[in-house]
Amino acid sequence: MALGLIGKKLGMTRVFAEDGRWIPVTVVEAGPCAVVQRKTTEKDGYEAVQLGYGQRPEGRCTKPELGHFGKAGVEPQQVVREFRVDASSELKAGDRVLADMFSAGERIDVVGVSKGKGFQGVQKRHGFAGGPGGHGSNFHRAPGSVGQSADPAKIVKGKRMPGQMGNKRITTQNLEVVQVDVEKNLMLVRGCVPGRNGGFVLLRKTVKGGE
Repeated sequence: MALGLIGKKLGMTRVFAEDGRWIPVTVVEAGPCAVVQRKTTEKDGYEAVQLGYGQRPEGRCTKPELGHFGKAGVEPQQVVREFRVDASSELKAGDRVLADMFSAGERIDVVGVSKGKGFQGVQKRHGFAGGPGGHGSNFHRAPGSVGQSADPAKIVKGKRMPGQMGNKRITTQNLEVVQVDVEKNLMLVRGCVPGRNGGFVLLRKTVKGGE
């Protein structure tokens, strides 16, 4: 079986446990995903499946893309990603992977693109305290000194400074699957799922092994 799924973050809600506690969860539309290509060690040098998710108009596809999807016998897919599998996997082009590969109580890793915050200063981006708030200090939200003297006379790489914040690929590990609705292709995940509502995410079995 494939080691993951492609999905879409829909938003947040809550569910109630048997003892009456309410649990905050993120609703993720997990699949269905079509197998676009099966890669093997003999032909490609490694074992993997190429999964596609979401419908894409044919007019927005190039001719090579249409040929690639047509060879697998699937409709054009909006998002295509690869997942490594074992050589014993029986998945082949044209198959479908559903949310039933996950179950309640299982632990997963979720990969997504974080929300973009634009160009931000050091206080918002890195949590700097800033200077005094008095009118005469002339030092409020500025980063302060950033370089050295004659040696090495440069700003070291990785210095915390103003810059682009967010809009990066983020992996949140070891999240709990609370519920799985196979008929509606929905998963309720407890924990911080990266990205905005409507953004695409990758759902994989956790590498940490859970609890």
